[in-house]
Amino acid sequence: MNFKRIFVIVIDSLGIGAMRDAEKYGDAGADTLGHIAEHCPRLAIPALQKLGLANLHRLSGIPPVEKPAASFMRLNEKSAGKDTMTGHWEMMGLYVDKPFRTFSEHGFPPELIAELERRTGRRIIGNKSASGTEILKELGEEEIRHNCLIVYTSADSVLQICGNEETMGLETLYRYCEIARELTLREDWRVGRVIARPYVGKSREEFRRTANRRDYALKPSGRTVLDALKSAGLDVLAVGKIQDIFSGQGITEAWHSESSVHGMEQTMELAGRDFCGLCFTNLVDFDALWGHRRDVQGYGKELERFDRRLSGLLKLLKEDDLLMITADHGNDPVFRGTDHTREQTPLLLYSPSLKQTKNLGESDTFAVVGATAADNFRVPMPEQAIGTSVLRSL
Repeated sequence: MNFKRIFVIVIDSLGIGAMRDAEKYGDAGADTLGHIAEHCPRLAIPALQKLGLANLHRLSGIPPVEKPAASFMRLNEKSAGKDTMTGHWEMMGLYVDKPFRTFSEHGFPPELIAELERRTGRRIIGNKSASGTEILKELGEEEIRHNCLIVYTSADSVLQICGNEETMGLETLYRYCEIARELTLREDWRVGRVIARPYVGKSREEFRRTANRRDYALKPSGRTVLDALKSAGLDVLAVGKIQDIFSGQGITEAWHSESSVHGMEQTMELAGRDFCGLCFTNLVDFDALWGHRRDVQGYGKELERFDRRLSGLLKLLKEDDLLMITADHGNDPVFRGTDHTREQTPLLLYSPSLKQTKNLGESDTFAVVGATAADNFRVPMPEQAIGTSVLRSL
C-alpha cells in the first residue's frame, strides 16, 4: 500500500504512561493523558476516541470503541533524554545516545554569562531555571528600566532570552539569540536550543508573551528521513516548530504557527493542496502553555480544541492519504515539578482507504514514524538511521 501524502501531527508532550526506564529519570508513575482524563471528567474528544485512542490507553470516562477507525501502537523512546529535539529527531531516524546538556540546578556558567554580557552590551539578570511567565513578573520591569537582559533556562536543554518588543525590539532580541547560539556551540556550554521569548507590556500586571518566539536549534547530528525525502524530490512541509527543531534541514516549505489551533488550521489548508510527500506538524501549546505550567484543565481544553479540528481534517483526507498522530515525550500536568516526563507515546495511523484496523503492539523506538514514511515513498533510509516500517501491517 502506498500513499501520495502523509500527514504527521505531533501533539507535543501527550505521553501515555511511564516507560520501563522512567524511574531513572524520576518519572515513575507519570501518565500525561491518563491523568488528564482522570482530572477532567467531562473531557470530550470524540474524534480521537473514534480513531481508537481509548483502545490504546485506558482513559477514565472515555470508553474504547468497538471498531476503531485507525490502527494504533505504543512507542518507546530509544534515545537518551526526554526533550523535544531528541523525540523529533528519533521520529525521523536519528538515535541520540547522550542527552543534551541542562543547566537547571545552578544556572549557566559565569564565563558564558560574562561573554554574553560583553557581546550584547547588557547586564544579564535571572540566570536560573524558571517559568517563563513567572520570571517576567519577577524581572520584566527591571529589564525595561535598566536595559538589562533576562536569561533563564528550564529542565530542558535550553537557553532562553526575554525581550520586550516595544522597548528592545524583535530584531535586537533575535540578534542577541544568534550571539547566544554561537557561544553555546562550545561543547561544555552546548544546549539543544536557544529560544527568543518576546513579550509586550510595561508592568508586571500586563506582561504578555507574544507569538514571535523563535528557536535556534542545533543542526541534526546526521541525515534524517526528511533529508532523504527531500533528496528524492518529494515535498517536505513543516508546520509549527518543525522548521526550528531540524534547523531547516530536509524541509522544502515551512509555516510558523501562532498557536496549536493555528497549526491545525494550517494543516487543514495544506490538506486542500495537491502535493506529494510529507506534511510534518508540531502543536506546541500542549507542552508550553499547559504541561510546563501544570494546568491540567487547560491541557484538557486544548485537547478538546484539537479534537474539533481533527474532526474537520479527517473529512478532508483522501483515499491515498495517511495520517499519523503521535507525541515526542510526556509532560504530566499533575506530576511533580515542571519538567517533561519519560513516557511512552501513542501512534494512531488512519486513512480513509484502510479496510481493517488493528492493535500493532509496541515499538522500542519513535523511529517507526520516519521509517514508515520512507518505506511508503520507496526512499532508502539514511545510513545509520534507525526504525522499522509498519506500512505492510496496515
